[in-house]
Amino acid sequence: MEVDWAGTTLKINDRSTGETLPAYVFIATLPYSQFSYVEAFLDMKSANWLIAHIHAMEYFDGVPETMVPDNLKTGVTKAHREEPLLNEAYREMADYYRTVIVPSRVRRPKDKASVEGTVGYISRQIIAPLRNYQCFHLQDLNQKILEKLEEINTTEFQKRPGSRKKVFEEEEKSYLQQLPQTRYKLAEWKTAKVQLNYHIQVDRMYYSVPYDYVRENVDVRLTTDLIEVYFKEVRIASHKRQHGEIGQLETNPDHMPDNHRLYLDHNPENNRKWAETIGPSMTQFVAHILDMNAEKKALNSLSTLRNIAKKYPNEEIEKATETLLEISTNPTVSVFKSVVERNKKKKQTKKTDINRPCTTSDDYGFVRGAKYFGRDTK
Repeated sequence: MEVDWAGTTLKINDRSTGETLPAYVFIATLPYSQFSYVEAFLDMKSANWLIAHIHAMEYFDGVPETMVPDNLKTGVTKAHREEPLLNEAYREMADYYRTVIVPSRVRRPKDKASVEGTVGYISRQIIAPLRNYQCFHLQDLNQKILEKLEEINTTEFQKRPGSRKKVFEEEEKSYLQQLPQTRYKLAEWKTAKVQLNYHIQVDRMYYSVPYDYVRENVDVRLTTDLIEVYFKEVRIASHKRQHGEIGQLETNPDHMPDNHRLYLDHNPENNRKWAETIGPSMTQFVAHILDMNAEKKALNSLSTLRNIAKKYPNEEIEKATETLLEISTNPTVSVFKSVVERNKKKKQTKKTDINRPCTTSDDYGFVRGAKYFGRDTK
């Protein structure tokens, strides 16, 4: 199957702005029968290039063994003489349909002579008659193109028997491979750099990758509803693709460093659950902090509270909290800290008193003898 864009464009009138938009014409031709497919698009970007191929194969109801495109950037990234470097999305589509892409050589139009000839013929038979046709939708234009295309494909040849369609069905169609049961899901490939916050930016949306890849360049595969991230051909992340409001953040907690993951878990609900593991007094204290402060300030206070609580057994923390609630109508973390430290000192003092040895009333400690004062006359 030889494919190309026609050099001549058609036009569509935009009702909302009154602007005239160009419509680019894609042509695919099977060389033996000259059976062709034609469709118009609003641009010649990679997505429409792939869609055009898919529609052409569905129109032919089969997959050709090889496809011969020009060396357009939408299909060929770099035109090496021996082995051209294909656009990743184009190569992936060819793999899905189990066909081979053989780009024509640079400045060798005879490599795809059929489509080159068909471009001129289509220009005369379809583009020229429709150049003044007033249409406001791409679907309307393509419907007119399809009607003209049917005439071309079913018109009898002048120099050989049959028509393009008849020769295709009788002699060429049997050489096509069967179409897959499901249509290829269109994919687009991009490159991105992992930012210091372990996210990449794609179409002004942000997606996380494992933090080990910070500052690395990664390949991104985009479909309508999925985004996949690859590093050296290994998939390292996948996310549901975000649409709508710009700047949305899609973060997988597993991609975060440990200290960031702990911060993510630091929310009101998790703090309430933590308080319940300590006791009813702590549960009441945490609820009071959350109710009496803005969330950000409350979470900062609770972070300090939990750091203090790590240093003591749960029983001591609960007892200190109970004391705090008894002595204060507006308990705070700083007062709680004072209560805990005071209880700790009391406990240490009590322990010291218990361990101190018993003494008698005539135990006066160390007393210097008479010799020290020079009274020893011996």
